[in-house]
Amino acid sequence: MSRAAIFFAAGFEEIEALTVVDVLRRGGITADMVSVTGEGEVTGSHGITVKMDMLFDEVDFGKTDIIVLPGGMPGTTNLEAYQPLMEKVDEFYEQGKYIAAICAAPSIFGHKGILKGKKACSNPGFESHLEGADVCREKAVVDGHVVTSRGMGTAIPFALAILEQFAGAEAAEQMKGKLVYTA
Repeated sequence: MSRAAIFFAAGFEEIEALTVVDVLRRGGITADMVSVTGEGEVTGSHGITVKMDMLFDEVDFGKTDIIVLPGGMPGTTNLEAYQPLMEKVDEFYEQGKYIAAICAAPSIFGHKGILKGKKACSNPGFESHLEGADVCREKAVVDGHVVTSRGMGTAIPFALAILEQFAGAEAAEQMKGKLVYTA
């Protein structure tokens, strides 16, 4: 079974993070909610506190197939400031393993030079941070092993794009129907 690690920092965007967890779990993918705060609960940008599955130091990255970075502010800034996670993002990218980010979080990939020559998208206010990318305005973009999306309103297409990479197009299409997602 495939395994995703969704990373939570103080100020994460709740819908972006939890939609990915929910859709992946419904699709049979193990989706671990991981705190980078050192605490077992993390509070999002709208005051919603979520109990984590594990702390960063407990993640078995050898069994993790994708790193997912939700957006939100200051969640994105806090994720980017957490050096151990940034080292894992670099490692996954270099190894050809999947990395994904939504809303403001694709800016992290832009700052790292990961998006050079790739199609990518983000929240409109962060497009200038997608350094070297072919910026597009699709709901979710998969370019190689990098997945990006635009924001809270595109959380379902983002989650479905991730699901498709690990369970296939048919499974993602079936999930779309189960969610009654029609956009």
